[in-house]
Amino acid sequence: MEIKLESGKKVKLKELTVDERDALLDCCEFIYNDKGEYTGMKAVHSTMTKFIRVGVEGDTSDDFIKKLTFADRTNIFTEMQSFLLEGEKKPSK
Repeated sequence: MEIKLESGKKVKLKELTVDERDALLDCCEFIYNDKGEYTGMKAVHSTMTKFIRVGVEGDTSDDFIKKLTFADRTNIFTEMQSFLLEGEKKPSK
């Protein structure tokens, strides 16, 4: 899956294994409202860096990451988060 970042750059996301997905999701704190409904995810900068290093295809060096704007790093994290939580395929009935 390829995503276009706010800066106009494009990055391609890797097809992750179940173990890689689990390791990434274990780094995050899930946020729920008073009704127990999922409302979002909280992550520190190191978590966003881990998502980029594990989930982006190609160069994920320090130099590459340093050249990304905060908006771009957040965009990659948000897209990956959505993909990991929703999955790429619809569940069977």
